Amino acid sequence: MPGMGDKTAPPTVPYGPDLVTTIRFQRFCDSCQKFHLIPLGITMMKSKMSRLFRITAACLALACMAWPAAARATASNSHPAKMEAPQDTGFLNRHIVLKGITYRFQVYLPEEWRRDDGKKWPVILSLHGRGERGSEGLWQTQVGIAEAVRNHPDRWPFVIVMPQCPQTSHWTDPAMLDLAMAALDQESAEFHGDPSRTYLTGLSLGGYGAWELARLHPHRWAALVIAAGGVFWSYEPDRWQEATILPAGYAQAVGHTPVWLFHGSLDNVVPPRQSELMFDALKASGGDVRLWIYQGLKHDCWTRAYDEPELPRWMLAHHLPAAPEVLAERLVIPLRPPTIQLSLAQLDSLTGEYREPDAHATGTIFRQGDQLFEKNPGGDVVLLQAESADTFFRPGEKASAKDFHLIFERDAGGHVTGYLLDDNRHQERWVKTGAGGR
Repeated sequence: MPGMGDKTAPPTVPYGPDLVTTIRFQRFCDSCQKFHLIPLGITMMKSKMSRLFRITAACLALACMAWPAAARATASNSHPAKMEAPQDTGFLNRHIVLKGITYRFQVYLPEEWRRDDGKKWPVILSLHGRGERGSEGLWQTQVGIAEAVRNHPDRWPFVIVMPQCPQTSHWTDPAMLDLAMAALDQESAEFHGDPSRTYLTGLSLGGYGAWELARLHPHRWAALVIAAGGVFWSYEPDRWQEATILPAGYAQAVGHTPVWLFHGSLDNVVPPRQSELMFDALKASGGDVRLWIYQGLKHDCWTRAYDEPELPRWMLAHHLPAAPEVLAERLVIPLRPPTIQLSLAQLDSLTGEYREPDAHATGTIFRQGDQLFEKNPGGDVVLLQAESADTFFRPGEKASAKDFHLIFERDAGGHVTGYLLDDNRHQERWVKTGAGGR
């Protein structure tokens, strides 16, 4: 018999096949001082439960260790790495700090501008007029070149820098000239400006400033465009006492930089004589200068000037270093071409009712005597005058860059099918729906 310290007896000898799977161990019971048989099934169950517990605990431990990594992976999948946002284009708010003063201004980026393509872009520095002074950094985008860009962005593939002069300052002040150049340098560096295609323009008060920058930095500009400007500042009338020497000094400094001047013939704010004197001085010095005088326009000649389709093409045609060219062109531009008189049969062929496509608005073209009239959808009647057999304008409207033209269209048989209403910004096609008459 085993010793009392050994509480488990050796395996029993089986008496039959069933006992092999039923009995395996005997265990001594202290209370009754006897050995008891332990069924194999119970022993196996305890062993399996013990192993299951150990496996479960191990799995839980592994899960706890794996959970942070899984959570990070899930978060990564749910919130992918932030991509760098594409550069905004169009008119953008900008600012610059000079001598502790913050100046707000605008820069225009064409829609095709890209930060990562390495392309160099032509740059225009544009100086606004007296009425756009301020500190909000926005007013200068309402007129001039900014308005032309909004009307025809396809014509202006330039980065355009538009600083703003404070209300009590002038562009000819040294601090404001420094502001303009600092803004140009900052934006050119950030937005891939091409030093060989940097242009300067200004209107009215900005024209005064543009002449100063052209004089102070003559080799910076590929071309110069000034509308209703000059070198005799309205706020310093004594400068007119130097009328015989000032223009020549500016012309000498500008040299062969191409210059295009615009002025209204009836300008009573900055007299057209200012541009005439600069034209004469540049011509005398062998410069490259064009002067267009808009017949009948007052101070605002810039709306018409910047709307000229040829202007941005002319600017892009010039770059540094420029080959010297001697040119002196002076033109008087009529706001409207001469009119012609059409026959009654020609006028009658145009009369009728016209409808705007996909709309309910209708208008009527009718003749009274030897004149043609338009009755618009609002009931207003306006006179039409002929530039050609099929092109008419409204002579009663205020002269501006947005003159409306009616351009009649015909089919292969010569019959009028409708007309295009063209305002220099967009076109609307009106379809002829019925015959008209007198």
